[in-house]
Amino acid sequence: MLKVDLHTHSIFSDGTTSPEEVVREAAKAGVKIFALADHDTTAGVLRAKAACEKYNIQFVPAVEISTREHDHLHFLAYNIDLNNTHFQQFLQNNRQNRLNRIKQIIQQLAESGLDITVEEVLKRAPNTVSRAHVADVLKLKKIVPNRPEGFRQYLVPGKVGYVPSAGVTVIEAIKEIKKAGGLAVIAHPGLTKEVWNFPAWVEAGLDGLEVFYPSHSYTLKQELLKIARKYDLFATAGSDYHGPSAGRITSLGMNVQSPYSYRISSKLIPKDPCNHSH
Repeated sequence: MLKVDLHTHSIFSDGTTSPEEVVREAAKAGVKIFALADHDTTAGVLRAKAACEKYNIQFVPAVEISTREHDHLHFLAYNIDLNNTHFQQFLQNNRQNRLNRIKQIIQQLAESGLDITVEEVLKRAPNTVSRAHVADVLKLKKIVPNRPEGFRQYLVPGKVGYVPSAGVTVIEAIKEIKKAGGLAVIAHPGLTKEVWNFPAWVEAGLDGLEVFYPSHSYTLKQELLKIARKYDLFATAGSDYHGPSAGRITSLGMNVQSPYSYRISSKLIPKDPCNHSH
């Protein structure tokens, strides 16, 4: 049994702790393979890598990319070349699309009578801004008790602050990951079952799917493993950790049994240790 966590977030996107703190907690939890996968930014990756070296944890560079096809249809990019200027420009464009969306959300909230400004939200988001930062400001102003309630009352479909995702298409996301030398993995597929299109995604270059995820039931995991076998995809594991004050899952690490742990190791860990910067 191997403890793995290939899906975590820091203050560089919508996590509530630094990359170093996330890694420290992962080490405490006994995680052996780790990835920091902030939304649309790799700004915290090298800090997380340095922390992993300190705790002797195998590190995998990663980033999570949102799509416009569903609020939760995200793709994790592993082993991307961090110095690929085209890919970094792609991430920059995604962050700009996010910013435009957030500005629209704030405008709608303000027009509905809520006391909230763009400046207040951006102050909380040093790199990638998200709806979570809007929810945090609503919490700060005691409009809602916590981040999940901010979403539930104001930021989901049917609510006054909802604006559809401004991301790229799934095919664009997968193709950009592949162009940067990365492995493309669908994040938390259980949240997006109604829009699954594995034949098209596999054709575009999909490599894997996040099977081991906190909200996935045993039945769903079996269904996903069947899909993985059918399309020769590898299974990954991630907690989607956002830190203790995010109002959601706070434990790091997922236990993964062999042979899945072997496939994760063989797919994600470079054979040559000199390649770790990639």
